[in-house]
Amino acid sequence: MAIRKFLSRPQGNGIIHWLHSFSLHVATGAIAVAAHYAVMYGLVRSGMQGVAASAVGFGAGALTRFALSYWHVFAPSRGMTTAGARFVLAIALQLALNTLLLAGFLRIGWSLWPAQVTTTVLMTFGNYLVYRFWVFR
Repeated sequence: MAIRKFLSRPQGNGIIHWLHSFSLHVATGAIAVAAHYAVMYGLVRSGMQGVAASAVGFGAGALTRFALSYWHVFAPSRGMTTAGARFVLAIALQLALNTLLLAGFLRIGWSLWPAQVTTTVLMTFGNYLVYRFWVFR
């Protein structure tokens, strides 16, 4: 029962609401990251370069992220069309930032997977704020 309550869309305001909402963002983000990394891994194993494979995997994660965020984390106030259009803009910026950070970490000598994980962690907090205050508002 506690898991079902945790997985329900957060209600109300205040710090408890924020913690619940951010926790769901991170939990659903883990699922989106799994989709991103699974596609990326398969493409790297098939011979695609790391940054390009990450960009394609990022798309798989983005689709997963939108669905979970729309139906389980945030309470969109303007409907799927508006949220979807805003999400596309936000995700395009996130893709650019993901690509720039990953390429930068690779350029300074990091290996692919530590660079990608670091990039993902760095982007988590900003993504939450953009989704909460603009995309799903």
